[in-house]
Parts: sequence; structure tokens; C-alpha cells
Amino acid sequence: MSSRRGSLGLSLIEVVVFIIVLGVGFSGILILYNQTTRASVDPVVRKQAVAIATSLMEEIQLRGFTYCDPDDPNVYAAADTTGCTSAAHVDNIGPDTTPPSTTAETRNASPADPRFDHVNDYHGLAMANSSGPNPIQDATGTTIQGLDGYSVQVAVETADGDLPNVNAGDTLRITVTVTAPAGVTINQQGYRLRYAPNTP
Repeated sequence: MSSRRGSLGLSLIEVVVFIIVLGVGFSGILILYNQTTRASVDPVVRKQAVAIATSLMEEIQLRGFTYCDPDDPNVYAAADTTGCTSAAHVDNIGPDTTPPSTTAETRNASPADPRFDHVNDYHGLAMANSSGPNPIQDATGTTIQGLDGYSVQVAVETADGDLPNVNAGDTLRITVTVTAPAGVTINQQGYRLRYAPNTP
């Protein structure tokens, strides 16, 4: 009786099946990698959006929040709106036109125009891109280059009831929204409390 010894090595069919299985596995890994890469956001874009929101929030929160516009001589003494020199000096939400000026305040005003000097003034501020009619600028009015595809929106509103033990009307909620490329949206929210009649 002759016995056949087992052959060593792989047959052609086994090699072909191995290559097919290996190819399917690699293609699955590549598809997963491609989807992960496409879905992930460039961390630089997110960091830039956070930096824009944070710097603008800090700028806004450093502005005064008093009953009277800082142009009013009674700004430091007024304990309520009746302490302002006139009704025109009572600070309301949105950019002011405080006498003697007839021009509304802006964030980056020319030397002849009034600048934002109160937290309320920032309500409705909108900036977009590095060019165009209202580019993204720093606090000095310098346009920040390289921000095409970014936009900034600011909302300031009374936050009555948001913080316990704070009198109604003495708290403002500030919301800075930055929209960046690739659908990244950063919302930062902060508060500013009124310290009148102490300091603006």
C-alpha cells in the first residue's frame, strides 16, 4: 500500500481566496478611514473659531454696564435711570446715539465717530470674512486676514431670572456665535452684571 504524503504549500485556489479576503479587509479599513477623515473637523478651524469667540466675549465683558451711557456726566453716580442727565443718556440695548453726537456708535469708529462704550452697544454686531463690507476685525479696527468663511454674530439681552439673587434688569446675557468653514459653529455665552453706581 502506498501512502500519499501531504503536499506542502498552498494551492492556487487557496492563494486567490486569501488575496480576496485580504483585499476586502483592506478596502473596509480604507472606507472607514475616509469617512472618519471627511467627518472630522480640522482642529485648527475649531481652535480659530473658539479664539475669535473668546476674544470678542472678553472685549464685550470689559465694557461698562451702567444705567447711563458713559458719555453722561452722572454715569458713576446714577443709582437708576432717573439719575441720568436726560432720557437720551439712558443706555438701551443696541448702539447708542448720545447727544451731542448724531452718529450711532460703532465698534471700530473713526476718531470723529463715537465708539462702543457699553456692553449693550454690541447687540446686533455682525462681521464676516476678511474682506467685504464688514470684515472680522480686532478691537483696534485692524482686519484679521485669513478668516474667509468665518462669520460672527453677537446678541446682548437682559437675563432676568438666569442668575438667582440678582435684581431684574441687572444682568445681561451675551451670546457670541462664530460660524466657521466645514459647518463648525461655536456659541459662547457669558454674563455681565451691573455694578452701578460704582463704576462702568
